[in-house]
Parts: sequence; structure tokens; C-alpha cells
Amino acid sequence: MLARGDEPERRSLLPWHALWQWLRRGRKDPDTPSSTATATATATATATATAAAAAPDAPARSSIIPAWLKPPVWLLAFPAMLWNRLPATPQWLRSFGTWFGRVHRRNMAYIGGWLGDLLPKGLYARALIIIIAPIVVLEGVIAFVFMERHWQAVTRRLSEATARDIAAVIDIYQQYPKNDDSQLIEMARNRLNLSMQVLPSGDLPAPRPKPFFALLDRALSDEIRKQVQRPFWIDTLGQSRHVEIRVKLDDAILRFVATRSQTYASNSHIFLLWMIGSSVILLTVAILFLRNQIRPILRLAEAADAFGKGRKVPEDFRPRGAREVRQAATAFLEMRDRITTHVEQRTTMLAGVSHDMRTILTRFKLELALLGDTPEALSLQSDVREMQHMLEDYLAFAKGDGGEESTPTNLRELLQEIYDEAQYFGTPIELKLRKRRQDLVLPLKRQAFKRAITNLVSNAARYGDQIIIRGAVEGQWLRIEVDDNGPGIPEEERANVFRPFYRIDHARNQDEGNTGLGLAIARDIAKSHGGDIALGVSSMGGLRAIISVPL
Repeated sequence: MLARGDEPERRSLLPWHALWQWLRRGRKDPDTPSSTATATATATATATATAAAAAPDAPARSSIIPAWLKPPVWLLAFPAMLWNRLPATPQWLRSFGTWFGRVHRRNMAYIGGWLGDLLPKGLYARALIIIIAPIVVLEGVIAFVFMERHWQAVTRRLSEATARDIAAVIDIYQQYPKNDDSQLIEMARNRLNLSMQVLPSGDLPAPRPKPFFALLDRALSDEIRKQVQRPFWIDTLGQSRHVEIRVKLDDAILRFVATRSQTYASNSHIFLLWMIGSSVILLTVAILFLRNQIRPILRLAEAADAFGKGRKVPEDFRPRGAREVRQAATAFLEMRDRITTHVEQRTTMLAGVSHDMRTILTRFKLELALLGDTPEALSLQSDVREMQHMLEDYLAFAKGDGGEESTPTNLRELLQEIYDEAQYFGTPIELKLRKRRQDLVLPLKRQAFKRAITNLVSNAARYGDQIIIRGAVEGQWLRIEVDDNGPGIPEEERANVFRPFYRIDHARNQDEGNTGLGLAIARDIAKSHGGDIALGVSSMGGLRAIISVPL
């Protein structure tokens, strides 16, 4: 019993802790191991004395460890000294490690890329692999265990029993008189289920080719060789339901015919068929269930793609499927409603602003018309026209596509209309269309798409002397190209010209009436169709603007 205030004896690891501290200090200062050991020993002694002074009744900590277990100081210092005196890593070894690490990372990246190319890209196919792969592995393990533990064991036992029966018949045949074999044949047929026939002495037939799955031949041959110990011939392929065995004796050849069920487990295929059938049923159910789980995700992707291209979301789209998919679909619908409300509010506000500003500009025009054809009036009229042009560009950029709905649009008719209107620019224009694509009808926002192409054509007419408009379909994309022979745009500035109100200090932007919104408006319209605009070098030396939208 312990009195209040007493504590049980606790064995301390202070000497080993001090040893560790000493080793660490010795590692940091390899030149003075003796001083380090002395300082460590002093610190240990001080700590021990302090503990003894604090608890005079307690036994000394150093007395806990027997003296014969305490290693000498030189033995403790030797590993630290050896570690400190190890030579530095050779440069060739460092170079080899660097090279090996680089090659290993490259190989792992190659293997990862190869696996990425090998694996399917779709969620449905990957989910099928996740389901099918474990089932196939499990079926393989079960089949292996079944063949190893059941089928082979049963086959060996049946083969052993058949070989013993044949050996017993041979022993009886050698003991009975040779002139009367009918009784022995009848006994083998009735009691051992062996069809026996005595053939004249001679040579055994040539060995038959071994089957691909030679487990039966191997098991039965081993047992006959062990039990009979005479030359024999076996055939497991000649007859579908029987096995023929011939044993050569001194004066005759005994021919035995046994059923396959006597020599190996013939009902194993039932288990294998049941296993395969159950796997097929499970996979079918899993595939049907997986299709039902993937379908809401596909519908959500289709709805998001349609909304991103400025089309209407299908009216029958509803949140379905798992909880996470329903949450994503609900969030998408809420986002669509917020964006639609914002666009409608902005369009309504801009329509009001446009009406008010145009009313004021109309009054300005009337007042300037009353002033006559004075130089001051003509200058003000030019400023008003420029202001009206800039205001229309600002409103067009702010409106975007104006909430226009996609309608079936004949591409040839649209480009022909743009071509006819572009004649007023006074610049030679050429229209090229592939004949097999002339009557292509696509769902487009007709007015917005026309405005985008017109902006590109007007931009080309402002800075070039010749324009070519091309329309073509490449794969699943519609490409509209507008080429000119103007000064072009430097490559480092092509990304900046799509920024609103951006101008570059080159010939293409020296026009005072240019607001810097034409390309920005065209790109916004292209993106509202799910496409984009790219700039390049024309075959005529100027600028090539390419509008690409998906079909």
C-alpha cells in the first residue's frame, strides 16, 4: 500500500536520453568528442544531483541500471566518431542518383500517359471497368480454388479407384485359367462397370496426341503406372463419353473401356456454368443500374452545353438521379435563372437608355438642320454622327446577342446577304463557298451572327483593298474566314485587340471613328454560339479572322 503523497517507483530513461543528446552534440561537433562527452557527463551528473536534492528519499536514478549494463564511454563515442569520419559522397554517385531520378520520373510519366491513353475517357466506360474488373478477378480466383481444391482432388481419387479396379482385374486374369474369360468379363462389367476385352498379344497402338487440357491423361496415367506397373496405352479423345485403356501382358492385351464419370468429376462444368451465368446476370443488372445513374449526368451536361451556346435548356430537364447529381442540377437551374434575370434586366435598361439617347440625338440633328449649311453646323453634324455611331457600338457591346433565340439559318443565304450589303463599303469582295455545303442549315442567332461577320468585313474594308469571305464545314465545326490585304496585326497584339476599347498604335486603329469594340462584339457573339474567333495571317498578306462555331 502507498501512503498519500507517495508515488510508485518509475524507471527513468535519463541515461539513454543523455546518450542520445551526447550523440547529437558529437555529430554537430566532430572535432571535440572528448569535451562533448565530458559536458554530457557533467550535465547528466548535474541532473542526477538535482533530482536527488529534490527527492532525498528517492533512490538515485543511475542506480536503477546495473553497472554491468552500462557501456563504457569509448564504446558510446565510437559510432559517432565513425559517422563523422565517413567520406563525402562521390560526385559520380551523386550524378548517377540525379540521372536515375530523372529517368525514373520520365518513365513514370510515360507509363502514366500510356495508361491514360489506354483507359476510356467516358464516365460510363470507366464505371463499367470498375465493376467488371473485380468480378473477373473474383471469378478467376474462385475458379482456381475450385480447380485446385475440388476438381483435381476428385479427379485423382476417381482415377486412383479406376486404376485399382484395373489392377485387380489383371491379377484375377492371371490367376484364372486362360480358356474361360467370360466369367471375368461379366464380373468386370457388372461389379466394376468396366468393359473388358482380351486381345491377342502384340504391340500397343501409337500414343495419341495429348489434349490441350491434359489433366485427365496425366492423373489417370500416373495412377495406372503406379498400380499396374506394366506397359499401357490410354486414349481419352477417341470416344466422347468413354476412356479406353490397354494393358500389355506377357501373352495378351487387356482392353478396358470406362465411362468418363468413373475417371474424373464430370459435373464440374455445372458449377462453372452457374458461376458464369450468375456473373452475367449480376453484370447485366449492374449495367442497367449504372445506365440509370449516368443518364442524369449526361442530361445535365447536355443542358449546360445548350445553355452555354445560347440555346434553350430542354423543357423536360428536371433534377434526377443521385442526391449529388440532383444538387448539381438544381444549382445549374438556379444559376440559369439568375443569369437570365440579369440579362433581361440589363437588356431592358439598355433599351430605355438607347431610346432616351437617340431621342436627344434626334433633337440635335433637327436643331442642326435648322442652322443651315454653315461650317459650324457641318462640323457639329459630323460630331453628332460620330457620337451616334459610338453610342450604337456601346449599346451593341452591352446587349451582346440581345437575348435572340437560335433559328434554322441557311448559311448560303446569310453569307450572300452579308456579301450584298458589304458592296457599299466600296472594296472588292469575293465570296467562296464549298458547293456541297451551299444549302447547309444551322441553328444560329441570325441577326447576332450576321453582326459578327459584318464587323469583321467592315474592319477588313477599313484597312484593306481586297476582301475574301470563305465558308466551310470541317468536321463538327463551321468556319467563316474573312481575309484582307491590309497591314495586319502583330502577333503579340492579337490577344489584346479583343479587349473592349483597346487600340494599338498602328495603321489599323488610326481611324477616329473606331471605338475598339468591333472585334470584342464579334467574339462575344461567337462565344454565345459555343465557338470563338482566331486571328492569323492571310494568304494575301493581311489579317485573317476565323469564326468557328460547333454544328
